[in-house]
Amino acid sequence: MTENLPPQDEPQQPQAQPAQAHPEQAHQPQAQPPVEPQQPQPQPSPTQTWWHQQGAAAPPYGAPEQQPYGVPAPVATQARPKRKVSTPIVVTAIIAGLIGGGVGIGGSALLASGDNPPVLSSQPPSASQVSSQAGSVAYAAEVATKFTVDIKIPTQQGTVTGTGIILTPDGYVLTNNHVVSSAAKGGKIQVTTADGKKLSATVKGTAPSYDLAVIKLDNASGLTPAVLGQSSSLKVGQPVAAVGSPEQLSNTVTAGIISALSRTVKAGGEDGGGGVVVYNGLQTDAPINPGNSGGPLVNMDGQVVAVNSAVEPGQSSNGGLQAYGLGFSIPIDKAKQIANELMQNGKATKPVLGVSGSVQAQSGSADGGTQLAGVQDGGPAAQAGIKQGDTILSIDKTPINSYADLMAEVLKHTPGQQVPVTVKHADGSQQDVTVTLGSATDTEQTTVPQQPQEQQGNPFGGIPGFGGR
Repeated sequence: MTENLPPQDEPQQPQAQPAQAHPEQAHQPQAQPPVEPQQPQPQPSPTQTWWHQQGAAAPPYGAPEQQPYGVPAPVATQARPKRKVSTPIVVTAIIAGLIGGGVGIGGSALLASGDNPPVLSSQPPSASQVSSQAGSVAYAAEVATKFTVDIKIPTQQGTVTGTGIILTPDGYVLTNNHVVSSAAKGGKIQVTTADGKKLSATVKGTAPSYDLAVIKLDNASGLTPAVLGQSSSLKVGQPVAAVGSPEQLSNTVTAGIISALSRTVKAGGEDGGGGVVVYNGLQTDAPINPGNSGGPLVNMDGQVVAVNSAVEPGQSSNGGLQAYGLGFSIPIDKAKQIANELMQNGKATKPVLGVSGSVQAQSGSADGGTQLAGVQDGGPAAQAGIKQGDTILSIDKTPINSYADLMAEVLKHTPGQQVPVTVKHADGSQQDVTVTLGSATDTEQTTVPQQPQEQQGNPFGGIPGFGGR
């Protein structure tokens, strides 16, 4: 980048070429030599573009610099979410900082008289910049890191990494099912607490449909449990922070906002194969990366409002652009209910509607909805008068646009709950019915047939199909 200076009104005199500064000296103010009277000021040389000359670090994660939003091709079916910072943006920020510094010290440093260079000094930050009071990211981070743990499970394919949330002083920990599912195949769970203590753990119970699990640390006591908030009270735009171990960087804190309150999350199944796991989640732009899975999303009081679970990779798995700022977390109101069941019974239940369908796009209807491929005989839907071929338009007053939406909306409820459902019958008539949801033990994921490029990636490393290396 160069600066174009306006021409001087005075006659041009031969100018001495100023010595070119070494790149490492670009940040340091230089004392000016005494100015000879009645001599024209020398013209400054054009500003040098120096960022490539300083041996700057490669763009994050090794992404090609000429493609600021590109990422390497993923492994298997899932794209690993990669964080990339565009080089031009970084350069702009650096240059802005340098210009700001020059203007700020122009009176005392650049115009200092005599041969004595100025002496730089520092000022302590204001109290507002280092606030540990509730309501700040610093406070939320200070609270949340105390109840956040690292989880590692060595396997034949590699080491699964994730994060967990301490629930009780004696070592019950909440995390994602996809983090600990490999432990069922002989993997040993290794947990590291915030103070560096390493403990082994066993799986207490899992709820695959909600991508949740509870593990129990061995010989644990005196741990700091999390304070659980209320996801039902969240608002779009509310600040939040995510804590976890992305890329095995323990106690990493990132911040953002709640971007949306109810999203249908479609993530790859445990086997990375022909099913898409569906559940309802919060959307946040707080960066969530491999290793964040199972960690807390907290409000500015340090209260857990959700469990981090998945990211949207965009079109990176197809060689296209990587999506950023699209993270998804399981609301704590539902996670708390499931965790209580797992701690008490070692298993959890899920609601059942008793219908089947496909994630594939519908044939098209002005009313939206999803057409049912089948209805279970004697099931909850059938008892309410819903038939095969009917189209469900809404459930509990929430519009339905796909079968995945329907499954996610059902999972927001509890077994035995009565929910209003709007149905469009094959003859075109609409009807409002009330369905009493059934109950089933949650032993396997709620999946629907997979539609290519319609799933979020689970942000942890190690296993193909879950953003593995």
